[in-house]
Amino acid sequence: MLVVDDDEVIRQLIAVNLTLEGFEVATAVDGQDCLDKVAAIGPDVITLDVMMPRLDGWETAVQLRKSPETSHIKVVLITARAQEDDRSRGANVGADAYLTKPFDPGEMIRVVRELAGSPPAVLG
Repeated sequence: MLVVDDDEVIRQLIAVNLTLEGFEVATAVDGQDCLDKVAAIGPDVITLDVMMPRLDGWETAVQLRKSPETSHIKVVLITARAQEDDRSRGANVGADAYLTKPFDPGEMIRVVRELAGSPPAVLG
C-alpha cells in the first residue's frame, strides 16, 4: 500500500487508518516521489492525491499505467475536485476508484480493501 499526498496531515490520516486495518503502508510526498519508490515497495494499491507539486496525480496515474512493471497496481485518486469532468478524467487516466475530500475513512478503507482483494475486517 502506498499513500501519496503532499499534505502531511492527510497523508498521515490515510496511512494511520489503513495501518489500523492491517495494511502495510508506505508514503510518498508527491507523484515523483511515488514513481521513485513504487518499484522498491511493490504496492497492490496506491492512494493518489490529484493536486500536488512536481508531478500531479493525473500524470502520476498515466505514468503508472504506461509502465509494464506498475500497470497492474490499483489506483485510488483522492481529491477535492468533485466535478463530473474531473471524475471522467480520472477514468481516462486509468484510476480504479475516485474519492472526494473530505472523505469518510470507512469508505476509503472499503474501497481499498475491495481493490486489494482483501475480505472486510471481522468486527466482534
